[in-house]
Amino acid sequence: MVTDPISDFITRIKNASDARKAVVSIPYSVLKESIAHVLVKGGYIDSVNTKGKQIEKTLEITLTYMGREPRVHGLDRISKSSRRIYQKSKDIRMFKSGFGNTILSTPMGVLLDVDAKKAKVGGEVLFKIW
Repeated sequence: MVTDPISDFITRIKNASDARKAVVSIPYSVLKESIAHVLVKGGYIDSVNTKGKQIEKTLEITLTYMGREPRVHGLDRISKSSRRIYQKSKDIRMFKSGFGNTILSTPMGVLLDVDAKKAKVGGEVLFKIW
């Protein structure tokens, strides 16, 4: 049983990109799907498709590669189930000199750090990706 589904989600993406897989299959949830769509917008994955029905529903994620190198080099889970980390919009800073992004769960939904800063909305810092 997985106790932290977001950590499982990002670990599967990182492991698949390290193994040079084209597609990774992940158990479905609405939160995971919204995070995946944000990662598509950020250019870290190519596409997201849902497969199956009800209990057997999965997300099929197509990974992005630049030449032979994966687009996802690293992931760092910030807010965990044991300790939640929140950030105000004025405290959101650039990460990895602009080459990485922070994913936040805000009242407007899951957003990249750039979009949250533009919308002047803060929230829970889910993870950092570069």
